[in-house]
Amino acid sequence: MPLTFDWPFPEKPSVFYKVASTVTIGLVGSLSKVWMKYVTSVRVENGEILINAVLNRDPDRPLITVANHHCCMDDPLLLGATLPLRVFWNRHRMRWGVGADDIVFTMRKHQLFFSLGKTIPVTRGDGVYQRPMDFALEQINQGGWVHIFPEGKVNLSKELMRLKWGVGRLIAEANICPLVVPFYHLGMDSVLPNEEPYVPQMNQKVSIYVGEPLIFDELVQKMKKENYSLQEIRKAVTDIIQNEFAKLKLKCEELHRKHLTD
Repeated sequence: MPLTFDWPFPEKPSVFYKVASTVTIGLVGSLSKVWMKYVTSVRVENGEILINAVLNRDPDRPLITVANHHCCMDDPLLLGATLPLRVFWNRHRMRWGVGADDIVFTMRKHQLFFSLGKTIPVTRGDGVYQRPMDFALEQINQGGWVHIFPEGKVNLSKELMRLKWGVGRLIAEANICPLVVPFYHLGMDSVLPNEEPYVPQMNQKVSIYVGEPLIFDELVQKMKKENYSLQEIRKAVTDIIQNEFAKLKLKCEELHRKHLTD
């Protein structure tokens, strides 16, 4: 059961809070990078697209990254595999993550750890209009980066799933339409198997395929001008991401097949 807790993010973070958050993110990111670089065999296609989006996009343009979800350590390990170390020690530049409150916020110490790590607790089943999604939208409207797993849960079957509309809301209702970078990965469930005792495994192979950035400015503006509802816009945007996932899945499967045989 999720923990009943006060909202974990202070409205005006103190210097101590910012330092604690920076250290938490920096250490976790650094350990993730070490694990994925030296303990795991990682093959990344188009990784420069993600790096460029994080480091070099227009400072007024927010960023949303979307990925499939195969194990509970996808974030932070996938970011450790793809981003330079300096990103993890820059709290302002680092992503806001979205995590299920019944998984990551079940104990007080977990609440503290994940909130310092910029993870927003979302209640599954409460829809797109809940306080955590409002908060994520606020970060987007401040030009920030939000990473989201739009499948809404760990996908044990690895088959394509209908994506949740939360990501569509973040795009449709943003003041400035965010840049969206999708990526697909395979092999993470071998790094952290989805069965007890949930022990990370060494010498596994992970493949990551980063897609081309998606820009929704014209679509969203056109649909708003034609008086489509926000629900219709959310669906249209999410459907495009869904189709992109299907394409990336095929490309990543081919990349992973070659990786496994090398």
